[in-house]
Amino acid sequence: MKPTPSATDDLLLLRLLQDGDRQAFDALFRRYYPLLCTYGSRLVTQEDAEETAQDLFLWLWENREHLPIQHSPRPYLLRAMHRRCLNRLMQDEARLRADTAYYRRTLEALQDIDPAQLDELGRRIGQAIRELPEPLREAFVMHRFRRLSHKEIAERLDVSPQTVNYRIGQAVRLLRLRLKDYLPLLLPLLLLWHAPKGW
Repeated sequence: MKPTPSATDDLLLLRLLQDGDRQAFDALFRRYYPLLCTYGSRLVTQEDAEETAQDLFLWLWENREHLPIQHSPRPYLLRAMHRRCLNRLMQDEARLRADTAYYRRTLEALQDIDPAQLDELGRRIGQAIRELPEPLREAFVMHRFRRLSHKEIAERLDVSPQTVNYRIGQAVRLLRLRLKDYLPLLLPLLLLWHAPKGW
């Protein structure tokens, strides 16, 4: 059975970390990352907990010379993880309120638009998406219509999340260019428009 790491071990690792020792950082990461993910997943989704824990360790490395930790890092990291998860929940709630308000305003704006105009714009959007280069279209459709995260898309396409982010960004840029004549109507409709079956 593996011995439990002591507070003395942790303090030694912290001192080494403050001196820029990468191995000490890796040891702390291996020791506390699973615990932080498990703890965070009680408050947010598993994926969000993992991302929050990674952000916390990135902060730890970037601020290693001025860490406010005097004793074992365990209670400090757990408190920091708790605060960060609560902040994420508050941000998500604020984003949801903003999206709801925007959706309501969009519905009101759409009441003044001619239905024939909407049908034509819907056809134009579908055509513009079909004309995107395959890698861009695939990433855009998976994200916008199948509601997959960048991480999930990256796993399915066997590429990095950064590549997925780039492809979606390029797809949006091309769609804006191709649909620029319809821009005043475009954003409200894209919010409501659903892809045809099979996309």
